[in-house]
Amino acid sequence: MNDRERQRLLDATRRQSGTIGERIPETVTVEGEELPLREFVFECKRLEGVPESERERIEETKRRLQRERLSRKQRIADGDITREEGEALVDEIRGLDRAINALEGLDEPDYGEQLRRKKIRDAEKLLSLIAQRPE
Repeated sequence: MNDRERQRLLDATRRQSGTIGERIPETVTVEGEELPLREFVFECKRLEGVPESERERIEETKRRLQRERLSRKQRIADGDITREEGEALVDEIRGLDRAINALEGLDEPDYGEQLRRKKIRDAEKLLSLIAQRPE
């Protein structure tokens, strides 16, 4: 792989839009251990908020995923791989990025749910006002 191809692959790992449409990998090998990544992320997303009992496990998993991401990016930078291997690493990095983003977003409010609840409250207020109106 030449320097231009290597730089193109490294640039692809930096693009934020690269994770759009990417799926979280079913499993990923992190530091020699196979992690059921998709199951873990969906399990965490089902939680109502992040309980303290799970917070450290989630943070540790994020750190491990970030180290694995850097390791794969370094393999591209070192250049001792083929273009095809580099493309595969970029895809893996994007999947890791998608998982990291999902885990980082766990503490953020669900704006869609908040909007739905607000619409329901507004509709209930409107119905209450209509019911109070003299005929």
